[in-house]
Amino acid sequence: MTCVLAIATGFLPTIALAETTPTPDTAGISPPNQDASAPSKETDVTDAAIELTRKQARSTMEWLAKGVDGWFGDIPFSQGGAVTDGEIGWNIFKRTDQDATKGFRFTARFRLPNLESKKYIFVGRDDRQDVITDRPDTFSRQQQLLRNGNTDNSFFAGVGAAFLDTIDTRLGVRGGLKPYAQARYKTGWQLSERDSAEFRETLFISASDRLGSTTAASVTHAQSATLAYRWLNVATATQRSRDFAWSSSVGAYWIPQARKQLALEMIWSGVIGSDVTVADYGLQTRWSQPVLHEQLIGELIVGHFWPRSQGTEPRHRAWAIGTDIRIRF
Repeated sequence: MTCVLAIATGFLPTIALAETTPTPDTAGISPPNQDASAPSKETDVTDAAIELTRKQARSTMEWLAKGVDGWFGDIPFSQGGAVTDGEIGWNIFKRTDQDATKGFRFTARFRLPNLESKKYIFVGRDDRQDVITDRPDTFSRQQQLLRNGNTDNSFFAGVGAAFLDTIDTRLGVRGGLKPYAQARYKTGWQLSERDSAEFRETLFISASDRLGSTTAASVTHAQSATLAYRWLNVATATQRSRDFAWSSSVGAYWIPQARKQLALEMIWSGVIGSDVTVADYGLQTRWSQPVLHEQLIGELIVGHFWPRSQGTEPRHRAWAIGTDIRIRF
């Protein structure tokens, strides 16, 4: 059974990556009249710090996984238990019309032998509203370089179950032991050899929003083995606000190699029922790739937006920049 730590949802285009040619091993080759030298002390210190962080993160996650798995039975964790796809990250974002914000996120997968294959435990730290409403990653506050003042970031945990590969239910708590529940239906269609579509409907209930729903639909066209285009639309409504918060994006995604991606996206967002239907729109580009070896991943986001908060106010401009560093363990 697989348990997901920190929910990371979204509609990423499915692209078959072309095989890359292995880089020749030149570790023992030196230029004429020059001896092969050992790595610098600065490199040794950096590598040691990254490796120490990875080991500490993995040991902490394994300790947590063993403890949680023990709640559900007596099967030893060593018999099929594992922590995989672990990642921790730090980010900082700044828009010229808002204060800078810093964040911390983590994610991992738990394989717990005492749970059945369709049940899982989830735990993580992320933006409160993004977690409860189950909005795709493209429209998260982090990806849109929006300020949350860190006040909306909180830890969450819970139990979930999957049915028929299309239905997923979750019962969890977030910061302050405030409960929430979700039920998600997700399906997709292969429209042609290069075109696909995906639909997702999430019903949720919480003390702050009461009953609500998030509807997401996307269409993806694979231009080639490394290039895809996607149109994504999302709408969220809650019983408390009674208005529809909507977002739409059109993007191109180039993936030359595994864990390398260049994205160019045009994004619109707003609230139906307010005096400004399109409250914010802009263009942003994202580039992510390994920075040191294959364990440290860096991401840079640059965007230019045209927000408008009131119908009586003119639309103004705002530049934005953000960076994200993630360590895999």
